[in-house]
Parts: sequence; structure tokens; C-alpha cells
Amino acid sequence: MATQFVITAEHGGHEVPPEYQPLFAGADDVLATHRGWDPGSLDLAKLFACQLNAPLIAATVTRLLVDLNRKPSSRSVFSEFTRSLTGEARQVVLDDYYSPHRSQVETTVRSLIEAGNRVVHIGMHSFTPELYGEVRNADIGFLYDPSRSGEQSVSHEWKRSLKSARPDLRIRMNYPYLGTSDGLTTALRRRFSAEDYVGVEVEVNQLWPLSRLKEWPALQTSLLESFVAAAEAA
Repeated sequence: MATQFVITAEHGGHEVPPEYQPLFAGADDVLATHRGWDPGSLDLAKLFACQLNAPLIAATVTRLLVDLNRKPSSRSVFSEFTRSLTGEARQVVLDDYYSPHRSQVETTVRSLIEAGNRVVHIGMHSFTPELYGEVRNADIGFLYDPSRSGEQSVSHEWKRSLKSARPDLRIRMNYPYLGTSDGLTTALRRRFSAEDYVGVEVEVNQLWPLSRLKEWPALQTSLLESFVAAAEAA
């Protein structure tokens, strides 16, 4: 069975569509923080998609409008800026911005599987260096479902390959979040078998794209090269 890659970025930007800008009046500072987007995630997604010749499905609308990496029923799918919208208005947001992204990812994965491929889906994300006063002690996190052998194999091979090339990096598994928590990969696991679908999320400490600009391109290359080696080994 051939392997095909799919690359996504659910929080690639902090754009506010014109029709919703009144809701975010005076919120530019918040939009620019980790609450509004995942800095660096779109950079990584574009690099991987280009080098792997893989479909790239990315969103640049702020997650403070709607969080594409949460299930529709989650309280956190809408933020304090949009939670006060009427049920009808929230449904319009879901129809216009949430569902198209999720549907495109699922349709792409399904079509590749139906063509006889195993799909390895990499979701690109980044995390704030400090949250609620707690400093996150990692540079890279790989999130996966330990009960799915393909995800475990790819994730651990990726960590091994990356650590070999970059011993300076702090790499952790299922950190700073659990790979089985609510998210797009978790939803796709319910639709596709472990043999057909491998979903791994990458979490990069935002110190790299925001504060270590000269080193950021080299880290992106290291992540890509180590993933290629890991995918071959797994």
C-alpha cells in the first residue's frame, strides 16, 4: 500500500472576515497573540506540502471567530468574542468557515484512501511558551493516539530521527496536549481505520518563529528531513 501525505494548518492566521470585524473592535492585540492563531504553523505546512508534493489545506481565519480544531459542540469552538451570537448566527459561522475546512480535509483523506493509499496526515500547530504562569519545557511536541500502532511508530521514529539530528531540542510526546483530546485528527480517527489513516499533530514552541528568527528556517528543515527519514523507517 502506497503512502500519501496530507498537510493541514487549522490556525494559520488571525484574519477577521469583514462582516465580523465589529465584534473584534479594539482586539488587535489579542488577535496577534497565541489566542488568535498559531505563529509558524503555516510556514511549516507550506514547506512540508511543497517538499512532499502533498495537498495543503490551511485556514487563516482567527480561531477567536471559530476554532477549526474543536468539535462543533465544544464550548471552546466559539470564543468570548463570538459566543454571544445568536444560534442562527453561530450556524452561519460554522457553515461559512468551519465546515468547509473540515469537509475539505475529510474529503481529501477519503479520496486518497479510496484510491488504495494509506494517508499520513500531519497537522501543524504551535504553542505559547508560557500558559497560566506555567513555562512549557519543550521545543517540539508530537501528538498521536498511542492505541494506533501506525501513529505511535511514525511519532517515535520522528522523535528519534529529529533528536539524532538536533540533540539540542527538547522533544516530548503528547505534550503540551494529549493527542487523543478533541481535535481534527481525533475526529478523523472515528471515520477511518488505523490501517488507512495515520494522524499526527506537530506542536512547535512559538519561541522559534517569534524570537529565534535566524534559527527558525533551520528548525523547519530539520523537522522536514527527520520526518522524511521517519516515514521511510515506519
